[in-house]
Amino acid sequence: MEKIQDIQSLVSIRKSLKDHQKKVVFTNGCFDILHRGHIHLFHEAKKLGDILIVAVNDDLSIRTIKGPTRPIFPLEERMEVLEAITDIDYLVSFSEETPKEIIFSLLPDVLVKGGDWKPEEVVGKKDVEQAGGEVITIPYLPHHSSSDIIQRILRLSAEIDSSGK
Repeated sequence: MEKIQDIQSLVSIRKSLKDHQKKVVFTNGCFDILHRGHIHLFHEAKKLGDILIVAVNDDLSIRTIKGPTRPIFPLEERMEVLEAITDIDYLVSFSEETPKEIIFSLLPDVLVKGGDWKPEEVVGKKDVEQAGGEVITIPYLPHHSSSDIIQRILRLSAEIDSSGK
């Protein structure tokens, strides 16, 4: 099974999964610097169904959202790392700021976001719920975000530069 798919292929796969009564779970993000919080999200999301689809912001999308210094790793590298995670069944990238169109095309049974999102803020919530699905937030692991990690690295780098060690 090829994990990395385009949206057209995933729509076809989703139809087949639905025909076979498989519960599809969907989440999305930048996944720029993979960390424990991401692994926790994937693991908990996978428990909610049979198939986990992860949508990944492409590089331009991340620059639009997070600024010109991001992403740290290009899409191809991020997809390769995510492909190695056994909880993830399918990956798809997207160039918009949000995965609204992908969510609408797939209408997953469960739409998952990290606990740093309020349920009413989750993009695609209305469409998924109108189709009979549910939206679930997975409790966030504090201090386990890519932005937190980047800030820690910058602080440590500044300390090293100032101390000469």
